[in-house]
Amino acid sequence: MTAATTIIDAVRIAASAADRVKANDIVAFDVTDLLAFTEVMMIASASNERQVLAIAEEVEKDLHLKARLSPRSREGLTEGQWILLDYGDFVIHIMHQESRDYYGLERLWRDQPTIDLELEHPEES
Repeated sequence: MTAATTIIDAVRIAASAADRVKANDIVAFDVTDLLAFTEVMMIASASNERQVLAIAEEVEKDLHLKARLSPRSREGLTEGQWILLDYGDFVIHIMHQESRDYYGLERLWRDQPTIDLELEHPEES
């Protein structure tokens, strides 16, 4: 089973917003077969706390304006090290690069299919 097209479209909106604000290493995994509580995990990173917060704000704004979606919960906004935006069907992790390197979330889902995010400059993400 794979993630629904509407969910993938929403994740692409989030990835595009993150890319526009210069997020690094944007990747999304289809975790439908692995997890019961969500279908897609997206990860993006930034080099400093201010940029982590800016990326989260841009992602949230675009998802609200373009897909009429609001997160069920948001965590990590005060620290700016790891912001989690939970949209139910998908979860977005925006991480400071040091936190991303330390926690290595990709290794949890490395066996799951990645989603083509259709970014303009994927080589820069």
